[in-house]
Amino acid sequence: MTETDLILLNFQEIRRRSIALWEGLPENFHFWKPDEKAMTAIDMIRHVIGADYGWNIIINRGDMSSYQSPWENKPYQSVQEELDFALPYRQEFLKTVRSFSAEDLNTIEIIHPGTTIKRKLGDYLLRIGYHESVHAGQFLSYLRAMEVERPFIWD
Repeated sequence: MTETDLILLNFQEIRRRSIALWEGLPENFHFWKPDEKAMTAIDMIRHVIGADYGWNIIINRGDMSSYQSPWENKPYQSVQEELDFALPYRQEFLKTVRSFSAEDLNTIEIIHPGTTIKRKLGDYLLRIGYHESVHAGQFLSYLRAMEVERPFIWD
């Protein structure tokens, strides 16, 4: 297995577990949030799945100065509709990652918008996985606070 294959496997496993959590969200809790400053449950899902669009721009070293989300002004409908809408962006992101060689992972430098920190592409991709994992942990705590059954993701 190549370094790129391992990164892709990590992304796929993280997303599989995230989807299991999201599918455990009862519809009547879509707009629940633990406090006024927090994201709603459905906002968090959209934040995670929508990030793939931005990540793809960043890892292709594109211009984020006029970034506009495809989800802008799009009303929420259901978790499945959110996943369906996000699928082409997810596929494009994974296709881009698949195109990187081991050399690319170690030589391409990425600067995340809003920072001046340079990171090697491989490091940056692992941080993308970490981002979604952190939100999965948050989502678990949301489900616990909602007092709903939490899907088992520890296989």
